[in-house]
Amino acid sequence: MGGNSKRVLLTGGAGFIGSHVAEALLRGGAQLSVADNLDTFYSPAWKKANLESIRKVGAFAFFEQDICATDGMRDVFASARPEAVIHLAARAGVRPSIEQPRLYEQVNVAGTINLLELCREFRVERLIFGSSSSVYGATSRAPFCEAEAGLRPISPYAATKLACELLCYTYAYLYKLPVMALRFFTVYGPRQRPDLAIHKFVARIEAGKPLPIFGDGESGRDYTYVDDIVAGVLAALDYNFSSTDGPPFEICNLGNSHPLKLSELVYMLERTTGKKAIIQREGPQQGDVPLTWADVSRAGKLLGYRPQTSLEEGLKKFVAWYRAADPTQRA
Repeated sequence: MGGNSKRVLLTGGAGFIGSHVAEALLRGGAQLSVADNLDTFYSPAWKKANLESIRKVGAFAFFEQDICATDGMRDVFASARPEAVIHLAARAGVRPSIEQPRLYEQVNVAGTINLLELCREFRVERLIFGSSSSVYGATSRAPFCEAEAGLRPISPYAATKLACELLCYTYAYLYKLPVMALRFFTVYGPRQRPDLAIHKFVARIEAGKPLPIFGDGESGRDYTYVDDIVAGVLAALDYNFSSTDGPPFEICNLGNSHPLKLSELVYMLERTTGKKAIIQREGPQQGDVPLTWADVSRAGKLLGYRPQTSLEEGLKKFVAWYRAADPTQRA
């Protein structure tokens, strides 16, 4: 996006990934509007602290608004007049989605339809949709490739993300709305949600509390540092859809492409913190996939995407952030 002043509306901008994207947009000269309902899935105080961090980078318009509220979001669009929308707002988490599938459908699917309709109504030039590696399910061939057919998600969360991708394609086909769907792979870094593995594990290791390990520790994850995800999102804003065959719609994986077993992650965290983990073995969790592993060659070709941060370096940065963070922003 360089130094231009594109008008960008970012949903979920007070969250973990969203707040990092917001800072990068402001540094790039964007006229930024953020919509976030400060949901209580985890502490709204964390999200307010994230907003304060963004404000230190630059000025932006903030709308405390739910993406499911059609009239409220129409007001946001009317005020922001976005040229581009980056849609990261969602009800997150695999395991909670099994407990509350209707809520996940209402927020993720209906909320995304709301945004697609408003993008059409306000003639938005492009939509960047934050999807998830969870859409690949448990049966996809590794490394996971965007061309994989017949995806079989194994949690309501994953199913909603795949449904949203399909709806995005539909709007690209019907209304020529350019959409880039980005499948994020296990993102970590400063401000990471407290329910996610690396944050939860570091918090427990630092506090000397037991670490719940679900299954045999052999499950693998493609841990991706948040700065690499942000670079991919910014590149998607500049992508030239005129080279796309058919409807203006693309899917790209954003990952690190170096999966690590859970047991190895614990060992690396012990090394990084200088403390021993107390392992507490638990049974396997429903909805958890055995492996995520991104083939990022397509993102490299279309977006110039090249992950820069090794897991070792990223974990050092995360632990340093955790130890320096305000206690209200730690698990």
